[in-house]
Amino acid sequence: MKRAVSISLGSSKRDKSVKVNLNGVEIFVERIGTDGDLEKARRMYLELDGKVDAFGVGGVDLYLRLDDREYPLHAALKLVSGIEQTPLCDGRGLKHTLERRVFELAKLPLGETRFAQAFVPVAADRLGLAEAVSEVSERSVFGDLMIALGVPLPIHGIRNFKRVARVMLPIVSHFPMSMIFYGSDGAEHEPKYVKYFDESDLIAGDFLFMRKYMPKDLSGKTIVTNTTTEENIALLKERGVKTVITTTPRFDGRSFGTNMNEAMLTAYAGKGRRLSDAELNGLIDTLGIKPTVLQL
Repeated sequence: MKRAVSISLGSSKRDKSVKVNLNGVEIFVERIGTDGDLEKARRMYLELDGKVDAFGVGGVDLYLRLDDREYPLHAALKLVSGIEQTPLCDGRGLKHTLERRVFELAKLPLGETRFAQAFVPVAADRLGLAEAVSEVSERSVFGDLMIALGVPLPIHGIRNFKRVARVMLPIVSHFPMSMIFYGSDGAEHEPKYVKYFDESDLIAGDFLFMRKYMPKDLSGKTIVTNTTTEENIALLKERGVKTVITTTPRFDGRSFGTNMNEAMLTAYAGKGRRLSDAELNGLIDTLGIKPTVLQL
């Protein structure tokens, strides 16, 4: 049996392991949280290097991609330096393939594929999703400056977002780990920037940012997100959400992050390296990998 392991800086409360069968190939998929312990995470990477088929890198990105350019996050790369045998998957491949195609693959009814306004709390780490929601929304608002940097300025439209990103990403590339680690378990809840949640009928992005800032009333809204537990879905239903689309499939009641799913596909392919976007798109189609749509 092949094995894909996501070592996450995030909470161990969200750990989960399942056996997945992909076209007759069994893969043991395991997410292990280290509760922000960098040394523990690094030890695990080094100890398992060459012993598992693929690593998922959870809680932090190794690179941020903007169009055809990738910006390294140097602090994160230090965490996995010295890994020589097992491929490292931080999810950016699936963010630019599976998430980019989320509405195509979700096959929503025609009336549910157009929205008045989309709000993406943080888009820098998932440009594919940002582009996808921009195509199905009359207006789009990005909260990166507000939520990631504490600057109270929304960014309107994907073009403006890319202009800001081109200026900011070379700087973000050198941020310390304390500024790029987003692996909180989301227990803290302080509604903030509620205006943009309230005004938008589509809210998309990483669930942990959403969970931290979302208001108590989300009646009738569509949520596009990932890495949700059964408790997370119950919370969204309680808040009045109409539809939840998890960009990655659900296994045993849980949708894993893009890093875990990319590691799973990398283990399945068995090439001993990260897969290209073209290879990932090919597997998405061949294996029937698609988002999960939950009508609440």
